[in-house]
Amino acid sequence: MTHLQVQDDRLSAIRSAFPKEGLFAEKAWLVSPDAFPIGKKFLGDLEQLGHRLSVFQRACNHLYHLSVKGKQPAWIARYLDAGKPKELIEFSRRKEIRDDLPSVFFQDPTPTEKGYIIAEIDSVPGGIGLTGWLNQTYSTFDDAIIGGANGMLDGFRSVLPNDGDIVISQESATYRPEMEWIAARLNQTSNLKHQTSPWRVVSAENYEPQDGRTVYRFFELFDLPNIPAIENTLRANAEGRITVTPPIKPYLEEKMWFALFWMHPLREYWRRELGEKYFIKLQEAIPYSWLLDPAPLPQHAVIPRLEIHDWREAAKFSQKDRELLLKVSGFSPLGWGSRGIALGSDLPHAEWEKRIEHALATFESNPTILQKFHKGTLFEHRYWDPDSGELKTMKGRVRLCPYYFVEGDRVKLRGALATIAPADKKFLHGMSDAILAPSRLTSGD
Repeated sequence: MTHLQVQDDRLSAIRSAFPKEGLFAEKAWLVSPDAFPIGKKFLGDLEQLGHRLSVFQRACNHLYHLSVKGKQPAWIARYLDAGKPKELIEFSRRKEIRDDLPSVFFQDPTPTEKGYIIAEIDSVPGGIGLTGWLNQTYSTFDDAIIGGANGMLDGFRSVLPNDGDIVISQESATYRPEMEWIAARLNQTSNLKHQTSPWRVVSAENYEPQDGRTVYRFFELFDLPNIPAIENTLRANAEGRITVTPPIKPYLEEKMWFALFWMHPLREYWRRELGEKYFIKLQEAIPYSWLLDPAPLPQHAVIPRLEIHDWREAAKFSQKDRELLLKVSGFSPLGWGSRGIALGSDLPHAEWEKRIEHALATFESNPTILQKFHKGTLFEHRYWDPDSGELKTMKGRVRLCPYYFVEGDRVKLRGALATIAPADKKFLHGMSDAILAPSRLTSGD
């Protein structure tokens, strides 16, 4: 069989396997006959990173509760609770869910010249069903897919082991088709013959909890006012009649944790809770981040690494010095995807200044962080061009999304979605001109 026939067969297999219901509502991407290659060393790094970030999440949860109790500075909880309704804050502090942590998460390592950098951790991740389908489909012609054909399904089954409700809001409706795909696959392979559909996808807006069932929460917590029946779910969770994962803890879903990680007053806490090795390794992976707190500094103090006394001085930075990302920290429709992100060097000076002023003015209700921007390494990857009807090669940057499932006392990497975007795109989220593919283990480093 010629090389061309192999590519045609692969593309044909991918197209024919595509679910007629789709995977993302009204979204499309470029198809590649090849999975994205990852070397053995980098794969080992990603597997270790999952465990380190799980320990980091546990330390974040613990730090918040210590702050609430007065055993760590009160400003920690004050930052994390900013802009959130009192009832939600009180619920998140309930002792019944105090130790609950997300059972699935991803982070987004971007390969750089010096290794890789992660911009955030997402514990309400989209793409689980998409990556599951990609892994299954590409595994029919590639036996080196990371996670294998069923890794994502096995991982998600560990989240909802016997049955469960995938509760999804209208705000997150783009992802409903992929969650329908997951539920259908789990039901097809279920041994629970006494139930016709042990796993189901239901709308959050009219969901009524059933005692004993586990709820997979696929909605952001800022969206609760748009979910009229949410009180019943919260009550059932508080009374122990249902389990909700990821837990109702808005403080855990803030991007500002990366800024808190770098704060000098918390340095010894992180070193103690993470251990010296994990602390150093995470320093290598987490980009330096700052909270844009407008509180005035003493006359002799400066903001670390920027050497400025007031955030308004940052508004005067030259374009070269504005390789900095402004990010809404969380609890906002702007807090997920790339909606609330701006790269300083891409903005006209007046717009950058305006964004800084807005971030400072809204800090108490909607905190913003500033994060050092690291440009990803360029890769070449083939894709099918639907306009010309031929294979082409894209030179672009990759955003990897390794999916980690907390299974007992282990953190397992079950799949890694690669988004390869054209080199001129700064924010590497899914888009119609990007390639989406699973990842495979290759023989090199």
